[in-house]
Amino acid sequence: YPTWKRTLARRARESQMKRFCRAQAIQRRLEEIEVTFRELEQQGIKVEKLLRDENESSADQLTQWTNQLLYLVQKKNNLMSEESDLMIAVQELKLEEQQCQLDEKLRSYMNKEDTLKTPEDEKAEQEILKQLVEVVNKRNVLIQLQEEKRLSEL
Repeated sequence: YPTWKRTLARRARESQMKRFCRAQAIQRRLEEIEVTFRELEQQGIKVEKLLRDENESSADQLTQWTNQLLYLVQKKNNLMSEESDLMIAVQELKLEEQQCQLDEKLRSYMNKEDTLKTPEDEKAEQEILKQLVEVVNKRNVLIQLQEEKRLSEL
């Protein structure tokens, strides 16, 4: 088993582990965001009830509650934006994994000598190459989407 093949296999495993760890971190953060959403919702309900039952409250108290409600809405919007970024990252990870699998398949066909390739092999190689280009284009679209989102937030 040539050294370069072992190196490629090791690098593939390492990148797969990195993607796996990243996916776990994203999943944990999405769960944290979900919990925070529920907490913010409960706090918002309490503040909204206070504002509606404002019978004998001072103007300062009303202003304070309104500001608190606006703060909660802003925090929720920030979390929604972060959640959106994480969902894009999940899609990117899926596409990255798909790209690695296609790379591996394509490499196996390309390593085969041309004289040993059957017409089916050549057709499969072309199909994999086509799929690989599609995946790369999808990843490019995601990156452009992230960049547009970042620029719009500025």
